[in-house]
Amino acid sequence: MTELRIAVAGAGGRMGRTLLEATLRDGAASLVAALDQPGAGVQGKDAGELIGMPCGVAVSSDHEAGIALASCLIDFTRPEASLGHLEICRRQGVAMVIGTTGFDAAGKRAISAAAEEIPIVFAPNMSVGVNLVFRLLDVAARILADGYDVEIVEAHHRHKVDAPSGTALRMGEVVAAALGRDLAACSVYGRQGVTGERAPATIGFATVRGGDIVGDHQVMFCGLGERVEIGHKASSRMPYALGSLRAARFLAQRKNGLFDMQDVLGLR
Repeated sequence: MTELRIAVAGAGGRMGRTLLEATLRDGAASLVAALDQPGAGVQGKDAGELIGMPCGVAVSSDHEAGIALASCLIDFTRPEASLGHLEICRRQGVAMVIGTTGFDAAGKRAISAAAEEIPIVFAPNMSVGVNLVFRLLDVAARILADGYDVEIVEAHHRHKVDAPSGTALRMGEVVAAALGRDLAACSVYGRQGVTGERAPATIGFATVRGGDIVGDHQVMFCGLGERVEIGHKASSRMPYALGSLRAARFLAQRKNGLFDMQDVLGLR
C-alpha cells in the first residue's frame, strides 16, 4: 500500500485541528507537516498538543518545506491561501485535497489548470453523507420535476465568511441540472418586501449564520398538499476530515486529474 504522508494547511484552525486528529488516529496515514500562517499563534508548537495528542510534528509557516515532505496536502483555508498552496503543490508534484469554498471563476480555472499536472480532489463538501445527498437530490428532482417548488436552506457558524455555502450551491447545481435549468438564471438568493408571487422555475436559497452550527443543509420540494425534504446535519467536523483522508487515498493511485467526492465514492 502506498504510504499516505499528509500535510495539513491551516492546522491551528477549527477544521485544521479536526484534520490533525483524524490523521493521527488513522493507522494507514502519517502526519508529516502541520502548516499555518505566522500570525496564527501556533508556530513551533507540537501540532498534536493542539488536540491533546502529542506527535512530534511542529506547526510551521514554511509551506514550501512542509509540503515537500508530503504525498498529499489537505487544505480547508481561504481561497487566496489555497491558491498559494496549489502553486507549491504543482511545483513539487504533490497531490491536493481542496475543501476550501468561495473561489471565483479565476480561482477555479487555476485549480483546473494545476490538475493537468497533479491529482486534485476539489469538492464543496467532503462528507460521505452529503455526497450521498447529492445523488438523492438528482433522483428526487427528476421525479418531482413538475409542480414542485425548490427551496434550499443552509445554516453555519458565525465565523463562516461566504454565503450561500459551497454545499448549498452544489445542491442547487445538482437540482438545476436534473431539471434542465441554468442555476445562474433561475436562482433567488434573498427575498424582502413585496416580491410578488414566486416564479415556478426558480430555486431559492436562504442562509442562516449563528453560534457554532457546524453545517445544516435542507432541500425542500414543495408541492400542493405535500413537501419532500432531503437534508443533512453535521454535529462535528469529523465527517469532513474522514472524507478528506478517503480522498487522499484515492489520489495516491493517480498522477494527475481533477476529481470530486462523487469520483472518490464511485457515484459517477
